[in-house]
Amino acid sequence: MTAVSTSKGPAGRNTSLTSVSLGRKVKDRVVQALVYLAFALAVIPLLSVLWTVVVNGVERLDLTFFQFSMNAVSGKDAGGGAYHAIIGTLQQVLITSLIAVPIAVLTAIYLVEYAGNGRLGKIISFTVDVMTGIPSIVAGLFVLALWLLTFGFDFSGFAGSLALTILMIPTVVRATEEMLKLVPNELREASFALGVPRWRTIMFVVLPTARTGIVTGVMLAVARVMGETAPLLLTIFFTKAINNDPFNGPQASLPTFIWEQAADPNQNSIDRAWTGALVLIGIIMLLNLVARFVARRGAPTGR
Repeated sequence: MTAVSTSKGPAGRNTSLTSVSLGRKVKDRVVQALVYLAFALAVIPLLSVLWTVVVNGVERLDLTFFQFSMNAVSGKDAGGGAYHAIIGTLQQVLITSLIAVPIAVLTAIYLVEYAGNGRLGKIISFTVDVMTGIPSIVAGLFVLALWLLTFGFDFSGFAGSLALTILMIPTVVRATEEMLKLVPNELREASFALGVPRWRTIMFVVLPTARTGIVTGVMLAVARVMGETAPLLLTIFFTKAINNDPFNGPQASLPTFIWEQAADPNQNSIDRAWTGALVLIGIIMLLNLVARFVARRGAPTGR
């Protein structure tokens, strides 16, 4: 049998050390109620927005919306679709990822594995912090001034990708940096003890260990930049036709498609805008689910 320790209370009575006073129980219940209330206050607006988009977006969620563009379709006309915008968004985000991910991962590797307390590392870390907080329209203005006005290039999906790259790099840098810091130093020291060079230790020990977190951070960063509108308005311009070449001429995207259709007072255009928003939310939710699946699949099993 397990003995329960007792102590003398204020009145000389035996009090179990495992018992909880009424006051502490009341405080615990109050805190739980406040936590549930805060959770409800955060979730209710999100569910309301999602429900509104779903209810209004399913009206035009058909094959036509995914198979046709808005070429030769006016705002008051029925039909039309966002095929050109979906293609543009996927291409722009792909180019953004190809540019931003290598730069961001290499920067994080330098900050964690090489910089230490050096001055250059502090400058880079400070710059990343500043870039994390800049408004998205500033990135668009920078690309507009440098790439389009100074160098003389035309509006294009690639110009939009450059603006999104500026927004994506700091997010991936911070996510990768935190994941690399979680890798135990014992793994590095064991690799160094075997005579393995630092670069091989990073490539074959550190990065594989932090791979799951890095992939998750990259996918969440992609989901974030996919919904940006302001920088794309300044860099890719508008087009209703299909443009499969992101390096030549204006190219559509889902955010600019939604903005353009919502600005038209005709009901058909507004319906297309709601459906475009629903498709964009669906793509972002899919990326988040993929990120969670990757994180759960690559997590240690404890065996």
